[in-house]
Amino acid sequence: MEFTDIVKSLRTLAGEHFWITQVFVVIFVCLLLAFIQKVLLRRLHDKLLKTRYVWDDALVDAMRGPVTVFIWLVGIAFAVQIVGYETEYPLFQAVEPLRDVGIIAVIAWFTIRFIKVAQDNIRNKRIRRGETYDPTTADAVSKLLIISVVITAALVMLQTLGFSISGVLAFGGVGGIAMGFAARDLLANFFGGLMIYLDRPFAVGEWVRSPDRDIEGTVEEIGWRLTRIRTFDKRPLYVPNAAFTTITLQNPSRMTNRRIFETIGVRYDDAQKLNGILEDVRSMLKDHEDIDQGQLMMVYFNEFAASSLDFFVYCFTRTTAWAEYHRVKEDVLFRIMDIILAHGAEVAFPTSTLHVPDGIGIWEEPATGTGQNEQR
Repeated sequence: MEFTDIVKSLRTLAGEHFWITQVFVVIFVCLLLAFIQKVLLRRLHDKLLKTRYVWDDALVDAMRGPVTVFIWLVGIAFAVQIVGYETEYPLFQAVEPLRDVGIIAVIAWFTIRFIKVAQDNIRNKRIRRGETYDPTTADAVSKLLIISVVITAALVMLQTLGFSISGVLAFGGVGGIAMGFAARDLLANFFGGLMIYLDRPFAVGEWVRSPDRDIEGTVEEIGWRLTRIRTFDKRPLYVPNAAFTTITLQNPSRMTNRRIFETIGVRYDDAQKLNGILEDVRSMLKDHEDIDQGQLMMVYFNEFAASSLDFFVYCFTRTTAWAEYHRVKEDVLFRIMDIILAHGAEVAFPTSTLHVPDGIGIWEEPATGTGQNEQR
């Protein structure tokens, strides 16, 4: 066989199975485009990271994964259409609606990624600048946007597949009643989490406690169903959000000051020195750099106790930090003790005095060992 005959045979073969070449070309183009966009988006993202804006690099970063999937989704769908056109197999004719559903899913994925990346960029930027950042509000807005995207994408997918959205919404209205009874606890927790985001009784990172329940610790995460609290012994505590609508909750993290309220007693023998002690304690608190002078401050003789003359000290520290508060309180108590000792007085402690009537003696055994007792 001559060379021209071989060429004619290859051309004939290519003509009969040209769709195979088309499919190969489509796959190759998808591979090339995916590689090119990956390199371009990576370099573009590195440059945008150096700008002062948070939205541009978030947009490019959110595109990196979805664009790759989009290229392969469109390319494979086109290749399958070529195969279906040549083979006329009915299954391949359904690729178009599936492709559209996939494109909607990719767009929703890109939008969700953009919301999350933008949230992280805003948080990191505020932290670097030392600005205030409310993670609770940001998390709530992010979750609401994501839920909106998911619901919208699901409705558009149903419409693309031929379902009537009005029928779906009507079914949701009827079925929502049954779902409400079946999942009332889940809905109660959902609306409880919504109330937390709206009322904001606490935020992530704050210390909360409840006098009604055995709940105390630092808030780590506020979910739509559960709130995770880390107790002070480092155990996680998962509280359903519905519980916060029925209990009393304290938020010590938002206190403006911490209170020192102590009762101190001096001996009855030092009664004449008590007035001077109180004056010096008041002066000490007024000059103390860690005591908030704008808050109520009291030092008064309070009670004739069983074995002491008691006075109380009532004031507020500037700091709200737990460890720093105890350091200040310790310093105040030491200074009060020094004032009492400087006046020649002593801090009282529980004592008892035994009065013995006259005429009662103490019997002692004689040293002779005779076994007889004598009164002395």
